[in-house]
Amino acid sequence: MSVFTTPATQGFDADVAIVGGGPVGTLLAILLGKSGKRVTLIERWSGAYDRPRAVTYDHEIARILATLGIDSENDSAINYHDELYYWKDAQGENLQIVDWQSTSASGWRVRYWFNQPELERRLTRIADTLPNIKQMRGWQGIALAHDAEGVELSLQRNPEEAGPNSERRTLRAKFVVGADGANSFVRESLGIENEDKGYFFDWLILDMIPKGDYEMKPAQWQLCDHKRPTTIVPGGPGRRRWEYMVLPGESVDEIQKPERAWELLKPWGLTPENAELERSAVYRFQARWAKTWNKGRCAIAGDAAHLMPPFAGEGMCAGLRDALALGWRLNLILDGKSGPELLDSYTTERLEHVKHYINFSQELGKIICISDEQEAAERDARMKADLAARNNKPVPTDVCQLGHGVWCADSAHAGELSVQGVVEAGGKRDRFDQAVGRGWVLIGLNADPAAALTPAQREQLALLDGMAVRIGAPGTVCDAVDVEGTYAKWMDAIDAKYVLLRPDFYVAATASSPEKLQQRFGTVMSQLHLHAIREEAVA
Repeated sequence: MSVFTTPATQGFDADVAIVGGGPVGTLLAILLGKSGKRVTLIERWSGAYDRPRAVTYDHEIARILATLGIDSENDSAINYHDELYYWKDAQGENLQIVDWQSTSASGWRVRYWFNQPELERRLTRIADTLPNIKQMRGWQGIALAHDAEGVELSLQRNPEEAGPNSERRTLRAKFVVGADGANSFVRESLGIENEDKGYFFDWLILDMIPKGDYEMKPAQWQLCDHKRPTTIVPGGPGRRRWEYMVLPGESVDEIQKPERAWELLKPWGLTPENAELERSAVYRFQARWAKTWNKGRCAIAGDAAHLMPPFAGEGMCAGLRDALALGWRLNLILDGKSGPELLDSYTTERLEHVKHYINFSQELGKIICISDEQEAAERDARMKADLAARNNKPVPTDVCQLGHGVWCADSAHAGELSVQGVVEAGGKRDRFDQAVGRGWVLIGLNADPAAALTPAQREQLALLDGMAVRIGAPGTVCDAVDVEGTYAKWMDAIDAKYVLLRPDFYVAATASSPEKLQQRFGTVMSQLHLHAIREEAVA
């Protein structure tokens, strides 16, 4: 049994002040608030923004939302399409086929479609139920100063809403997180520079609400026509989205006028009589990332830390991953179990992960954003040949590994999102996260994982509020029944008897024997910088 010293709350208005009340900031507030932390969530605008922005997320985000009780399979604001994602040329012939139809290894469908304002309202309602989250809407940050103990944040009521001489106040928090968008006040205040890939394309976004039934086949596809590259996708239940590349020489102001929008939509059968134009806006697709994501007791997340073209549908997804990665770290630090240096691994892990998706999105854009006829013809010939060579087999979605951090690099599957299967545990049959729980989880396949650790390591796992779970086939002695054989198949494939999972569902380590588990568990614990104080030492 060990005890920790918990940092004093005296003199602090909040454990964490979060600047930016969009989905990233609100998710982080919930993750901290559910763990009893005092959070102040600061949002520049008094009212919620009711226009769509992001419209899609992947299986990992579905897994995160499920821990909040949002079931992407059964939700009125979320839907999915059991079909592939096609890239077609101007004649409608396939150039590429991507597998957006399968269930992912993490137990959820590869791709979901949603309405962002509704999702944000859902997250806000969850935050409203947590009394230790204070929401300051209509306020913005104007100055920031941090020292070894905390951060002083100067705030002002948004002058655009309350006038130039609006109220000001100051609060002091142990940590500040900037989830305040591309023009982040927190990032600028910290002097953090961006690395800009110099990738600029203007695209017109048209969000539509068809009146009555409107069916698009396929539901999700990319038209690679040099005359007007176009993306056609769902926008969540009852909505559709068209994205049109703004061609060289076209006026941004002219193309986003409603009359121009209806001209572009006419070939698709949409008119002012049978559809509502919810939004018409031109966005500049950019590719950049901040060079560091934490400084002292401050960190940045979401668009404040990175921007990417939307071609992989991973922009908001990356921000929500940031929130989860920050959440478990800040909870450990605020519980007195680790020091602020743990935030360094937030930068090293998440930065490399998001760079992968930015580079991937940029490469997709280079294929899509071709307006030259000859160049498009060469692309089409090359992609058709590649597709034929693999017999039209869809390409799977990729697996991305974290950058260096709190995981053991010499073990299989470490640093990657874990596999998840259906289990029976505690009288409940569901996906592992819902049946067993989330956190630090040590899984043993047909073996007691706690018995494979040293006594000191079992104590460390307990201090992390971790779980040791023995998984086995039906009819065996175990804590969780591997209903569909998912864990047996996965762990046999990577020659693992033990798997250590982190609270963000990433694999920290795998091992085939107790000896290797002890070694790799020790490596991960050292990367956590745990501040355990034994009772004997205190006495």
